[in-house]
Amino acid sequence: MNALMPVLVLSTSLVPALVIFFLQERQQRARTVINLAGALAKLALVVVMLERVARDVHYETRLTLLPGLDLLLRVDALSLLFLTLSAFLWLLTTVYAISYLGNGPHLSRFFGFFSLCVAATTGIALAGNLITFFIFYELLTLSTWPLVVHRGDRPSIAAGGRYLAYTLAGGAVLLVGIVWLESLTGPLLFAVRGSLAGVDPATLQVIFWVLIGGLGVKTALVPLHSWLPAAMVAPAPVSALLHAVAVVKAGAFGILRIVYDVYGLELVHALSLGLPLAALASLTIIYGSFRALQQSDIKRRLAFSTVSQVSYIVLGASIHGPAATIGALAHLVHQGLMKITLFFCAGALAERLQIHKVEDLDGIGRTMPWTATAFSIGALGMIGVPPIAGFISKWYLGVGGVEAGQPWVVLVLVGSSLLNAAYFLPLVYRAWFVPASRDAAPGRERPLWLIAPAIVTAIASVAVGALAGLAFSPLGWSTLIFEHEYSR
Repeated sequence: MNALMPVLVLSTSLVPALVIFFLQERQQRARTVINLAGALAKLALVVVMLERVARDVHYETRLTLLPGLDLLLRVDALSLLFLTLSAFLWLLTTVYAISYLGNGPHLSRFFGFFSLCVAATTGIALAGNLITFFIFYELLTLSTWPLVVHRGDRPSIAAGGRYLAYTLAGGAVLLVGIVWLESLTGPLLFAVRGSLAGVDPATLQVIFWVLIGGLGVKTALVPLHSWLPAAMVAPAPVSALLHAVAVVKAGAFGILRIVYDVYGLELVHALSLGLPLAALASLTIIYGSFRALQQSDIKRRLAFSTVSQVSYIVLGASIHGPAATIGALAHLVHQGLMKITLFFCAGALAERLQIHKVEDLDGIGRTMPWTATAFSIGALGMIGVPPIAGFISKWYLGVGGVEAGQPWVVLVLVGSSLLNAAYFLPLVYRAWFVPASRDAAPGRERPLWLIAPAIVTAIASVAVGALAGLAFSPLGWSTLIFEHEYSR
């Protein structure tokens, strides 16, 4: 069963994808059932694994492709953290997408690639070595492009072209780094650290930046970020997937693997790689926040917020200390919950009231109160208001910076939080305190399944912050990862 479990988890999204591609457009009920069944099955399998992995049990499937080249799927505590997030949010995004897209065109194609995208994300989470990670990393690129261009209009095609240009180039750079590194060390397993001993330090430094450069595209590190705001022409469910579950999270997760499982924190510190990486992350955090301030389009403002917020993960990974590591790992989940809430709400506002601009938000708290409440929770969490999840991440990152003798990290977090407030609070203020500028009667929060996912993720954003002390909270699980994997 230990060898079969990773394959079962992967198949819960891969099999639905392959089946949905062959469904006719009018088979809406079958498509819905297959989508939801796959999402529920994945979440059930994840729940089954949580208790055993907490006791340091690992699941592993190995398939030899060529001599010395294995496709390795492995469930450890870190992979399960990312896998739990993607399984939970996939279910909610599926419910949201079914309601949002309704009876629109090309839905079998959309949901086929949607499930294939989640299969690729699952493979990234389960990857036990660099080659397996790369295979699914590139599959993610190819499966998300049709989602970005789904509408088929000129802006979508242009955004899709930019997306492909950036991500394929990043993938090529990542492959160069992987081949270069493994030509010196042989195949590298994420579970086995210390394999870089004996390699020339200067060469390791260069390879590290090649790997970060390749992963930095999907992570949207400055100056490799411009594809992400451009991709906001995609439908709201795709935007939610890109920002909270799949693409940017895959890049950030890859950086975590490189820092913690390929090089190791001690070697990153010894090679003086942490401080430059922290500086790059800090630049991205501040730059993304300033650019968000300049956006009048709601989705573009959220996109630049993602550029900023995802780099908190990179910042934590670059700091040598337990609190920073725990904060980075927890923010992988915290950011996903808060950001998907915001995109769910932005999509609902666009769908029900045709609201796309900040100035159009006036009075929506009275017209769509549940949506406005969920949006407000997500926004306040991004600012870092306790007890919402964002506060927990920022607290641990700040403590980690002080522990590591880098108190300037606190200044970056404070500055970022002030900028977060500057571009989020006006939206909340307009929603609740400015009279409506249009004639919009209440009762627009229909259908329920368009609004319910945002309410669930908003509640989850508060719950994981308020209950952060529990062992199975994202913070508790991140602490377990550090104690089991990285403190030895």
